[in-house]
Amino acid sequence: MNERETGEGTPAILDETIELTLSELCRASGLPADHIIALVEEGIIEPRGDVRSWRFSGICVRRVRRVYSMERDLGVNLAGAALAIDLLEEVERLQARLRRLEGD
Repeated sequence: MNERETGEGTPAILDETIELTLSELCRASGLPADHIIALVEEGIIEPRGDVRSWRFSGICVRRVRRVYSMERDLGVNLAGAALAIDLLEEVERLQARLRRLEGD
């Protein structure tokens, strides 16, 4: 399992191959199931399987924590957080691509 320390001192699961149940994602993110379900409904995270057997990738932990931080610290609503997460991840992809191109 690939883990990295977050700014809050708790391990963040970042491995795409890891799968978590809804209850495991709730424990890893510290959020209740109804909040996770709202994130699914907003399209912020996408579970695999049907609703009775949802499985979440390890990447979802990072997304859920980021969204919660935006809600808590900045007062951003879910729609705004969804847009912000998409933009932040696009910037990260572009920065990684730039680093690769500059390294050649």
